[in-house]
Amino acid sequence: MSSIYEHIPHPHVHARRAAGPVKVADQHDTSSPIARVNTWLALWITKVVGSMWCAYAFGIMDLFSLPTAIRGGTGTLIAWIAQTFLQLVLLSIIMVGQNVQAEAADKRAEATYHDVTAVLHENAQLQAHLIAQDKLLTMMAAKMGIEPVPVIDLPEGIDVQDESASPDAAAAAE
Repeated sequence: MSSIYEHIPHPHVHARRAAGPVKVADQHDTSSPIARVNTWLALWITKVVGSMWCAYAFGIMDLFSLPTAIRGGTGTLIAWIAQTFLQLVLLSIIMVGQNVQAEAADKRAEATYHDVTAVLHENAQLQAHLIAQDKLLTMMAAKMGIEPVPVIDLPEGIDVQDESASPDAAAAAE
């Protein structure tokens, strides 16, 4: 007995299942040996400079020049804050924060991937349930002498979002 509806899964479902969730590390250029070395070097420098230990080291180094900046007056002190402290220390701290945010984004992407995978599984289960119902309804219709006709397209004038529309209203409008 055939179903009155044939489910055709979207091709993206299979491609998505094979690819898995997108992560920050997946975005790195690995197209050539030079690109891989450049990516490795950039990641290594980012990891070192983007650590709190580096921020502490920069902070300590900055403190050595602070007495000279204070003796130089307000302008020198402001220049020291802007050029030395903010650029060195805060840059490292900001990089640490960005690394934490990237890790959180990866975790969210992974969780979303698993949530969507579960929803797709549930939809497949619903599809199997509907196919079983189609078979039962087809058998019941055959016993009653009725030929089941699948609804392929909605008649004109019926909006799925508009709950007040009915087939009778659409027929009366024509």
